[in-house]
This record gives sequence, C-alpha cells and structure tokens, in this order.
Amino acid sequence: MAGTLSIKLALARGVGAVSRRRGGGGTSAPGKLLIRLSPGAIGELASRLPRGSVLISATNGKTTTATMAAGILERAGVPLVHNRAGANMAGGIATTLLDAALPGGAIAGELGLFEVDELWLDSLAAELHPRGILLCNLFRDQLDRYGELDTIAERWRGAMSAHRDATLVLNADDPLVADLGREHPAVVYFGVEDHSLALPGLAHAADAKHCRRCGAPYVFDAVYLGHLGHYHCPSCGRTRPAPTLTASNVRLEGVRAAHFTLHAPAGELEVSLALPGLYNVYNALAAAALASTLEVPLETIAAGLEDTRAAFGRAESVLVSIPDTAAPGAPGAGERTSASGTPAAPSRRELRILLVKNPAGANEVLRTLALEPGEHDLLGVLNDEIADGRDVSWIWDADFELLAGRVRVATCSGTRAADLAARLKYAGIDPGRIRVHEDLAQALDAAAAASSPQGERPDGAPVPAAPLFALPTYTAMLALRELLVARGEASSAWS
Repeated sequence: MAGTLSIKLALARGVGAVSRRRGGGGTSAPGKLLIRLSPGAIGELASRLPRGSVLISATNGKTTTATMAAGILERAGVPLVHNRAGANMAGGIATTLLDAALPGGAIAGELGLFEVDELWLDSLAAELHPRGILLCNLFRDQLDRYGELDTIAERWRGAMSAHRDATLVLNADDPLVADLGREHPAVVYFGVEDHSLALPGLAHAADAKHCRRCGAPYVFDAVYLGHLGHYHCPSCGRTRPAPTLTASNVRLEGVRAAHFTLHAPAGELEVSLALPGLYNVYNALAAAALASTLEVPLETIAAGLEDTRAAFGRAESVLVSIPDTAAPGAPGAGERTSASGTPAAPSRRELRILLVKNPAGANEVLRTLALEPGEHDLLGVLNDEIADGRDVSWIWDADFELLAGRVRVATCSGTRAADLAARLKYAGIDPGRIRVHEDLAQALDAAAAASSPQGERPDGAPVPAAPLFALPTYTAMLALRELLVARGEASSAWS
C-alpha cells in the first residue's frame, strides 16, 4: 500500500514540476491529480503529522491570520506544513501535504497549519481531523457562490458538531461565529474591548443583525467593524460570550501600522503591528488565541505578531516605475521639474495594494484610507470572475463616500471598470478626477504617472511622490501582482 502511494506521489509531483516550468505556481494541480489517484491521500498524509493539524477559516482575513499564526509558531520552534501561497481548497491542501511528504511514511513538519476556504471547511475537516479550528468572521461575500450567511453558518455548525474533540477558537464579536461554540466542550473566544473605536451604529449593509435563538433583533452596545461588536438579545437574553483574549487601547496609524494592548490569561503586552487597520487587529487577536491553545508563551506570541509583514496583496507595499509623462489631461501631466528647472520627478513610487472583495472588507480599507492625510491617488480594479463573484452590486454597499473630497485622481480598471467609475461618481468624487482604462497595464502606468508635482527639499533632493493606493478585487489582485512580477517590481508569491 505504501509503495502504491509512493508511485502516486511521484506522478503528482511530476505534474507540479511541469506546471511550474510553464510559469504556473503549481499550487493546486498536483494536489488535484493526487486526489484523483488516491482519494484518501489528504487524510493519509496528514496522519503523519505528529502534532496533528489546525484549520483557519473566515470570509475576510484568513490568509493574513494564517501568516501571523505561522510566524508565531515558527518563532516557537514548531516545524509547520503550511499552505503559504493561500491555495485553500482540497487541491491546494493536498499539494501542500504532497510537497512535505518524505520517503518511508515521514513528513517534513510536525504541525499542519491550513488556511481553508469557507465552503471546503466541513469536507476538509472530515479528512484532516483537526485538533483546533479557528473561525474569524462571516460576512456576506460572493452570494452567487456561497449563498446567504446562514448557509455557511449551518455547514460550519455541522463541522463543529462532528469534531467535538477539537478546540474551537472563535470571534466573540461576530454573533454567527460565537454561536458555534455555545454547546462545544472546548472553546477559546477572542474580541475587542475598546469603545473608543465604536461606530455610530450598524452600517446599512451590516449582516448578522438577529438572534439565531429567537429571531429578535440584537441590540448592539458597540459596533466595531461590519456587524462585529458587543451585542445582546433583549428578547431571550443571549449575549456576547466573554472573550479569553482581548485587545484594548487600540491605536490606528493609517495604512502603515496599528498598536494595541493584548490581554491574555498569562498577562498583557503591548503589540505593534506593521499592518494597518482594525481588521488586522482582529487578525492578530485570532492568531494569538490560536497560538495560546497550542501553549505558546505570550512573549513569543507578541514577538511573532510584530515580525509579521503583509501577505501578498494585503497591504503589501512595492515600488513601481513612474512614466516620464502623465496621461494627457491628468493632474500633474507633463514633465516634472525642480525649482531650478531640472527634471525632479522620482523614477519610482510606492504602491500600496489593499485587497477589497466584499462590503465589510472594502469599508475597513476605506475607513483606514480616511485616516491618511491629504488627497489620495487611487487605482481601483474591479473584476467579476468566478473567484470574485459575478455579481458586483456589492460595490454600492461599500462606503466610498468616506473619500469624497479626498481623491485627487481615481483610475478605474478591470472587467467592470465602468461600473466602478459610476460608483465613484455617485459617491461624490468629481467625474473630472476619474479615469477609465480597462487594460490593467495601461491603468497602472496612467495611475503611477498621475502623481502631482512634488517640488524639492531645502537640500535640493526631490520630495518622494505620494503613495498610490490600489484597491483590487481578488482576481484583479492576482493579475496586478503578476504584472508587477513580470516588470521586476515585486517578488513572486510562489518563491
């Protein structure tokens, strides 16, 4: 039996090698073949892991949370088998295990750390038999693929019931997620405890507004992000569970950093993230809670969080080339010169990539951008591929109005560029500041070239151009990164 599996592993590895030579990442194709050759391969390979597996799922932030958790566990000296590239369906998990498999029934790691797609959580949990499951949030996303939130919540509930020996790590601030642990024997909750961050009320596009026990509307005592916050049901008395790990004294520094005090049973520590936004504070809390269940010391948890850098396309920063001249008619068009009349424009410009894929995530990105001073240059890329969701009407639930009056130039691209341009216009952004370039390469060049004249410092050195903020949907983010890698301006996610 072992010899037969070895042959199948070799065949699947060959497919991966061919895929990579042809320029693909080879992150799913080898695993898909392996599953066809040996349907039980995921479970068989995972059984080799001496410390078992933990799974991470969420609508938003699972890749970043998994990256944070990996950093913590590696700092703690735990050898991981981890799907770092984010391929989070069966083929990607199988490829990850395939790459780690060694001769003689061994495997190159002790603990499996797997980011898992929401729809695949139940089936993959059945194969992996995890010791821990981290669930961060449930937001409305890709309704044409996932259906309503209750559909996913019920599938998750079934998976939790089938794995009562697993420790659940759940977001107490998300009513749908918190409910999954009400009757589970081993649960660790995390949540934010900082009313200074509270929003005036639920956004019109907020999701989980009603108690699943009795159907009455929740009363939200504090709303932090989408429907995440402190809540109680005035009808049946159900309340937010008391979290074991919390974040307080949260300080947000625009698109560059966030700081908070981490409270845990072992004590409290200050944490400084090199990542922006309240959404990354939630991601950090989730990773910390998971690590705590694996008995990682608090100091190691904090150090691992502080070492985390952006997962590709999630607040990632790269330098892009600035064409010599801007697009005709764009603000700042024409050759840029210093006060002495010599060319002064910097040749490169910072590009910040901020993934947006549903109303909740987009609103947090927009809220973070609103903390940045001055006017902003935007590159919005809206696609409607299968992995994005064919229905792009969600952009009307994203509060682009937060940036009205704060946009200098907005360049729109992607398969639904015109839809995005219309949304920005109705958000109050001056139509004269909106450009449409369906071709992504042209859009990137036009957006990068549209930097305003920056002048020079007293020592004569040019002032760097202001950052360009890219807001792509999922497949648009992948296409943008592929373009940047081809230009030598970003490293490959697969390297």
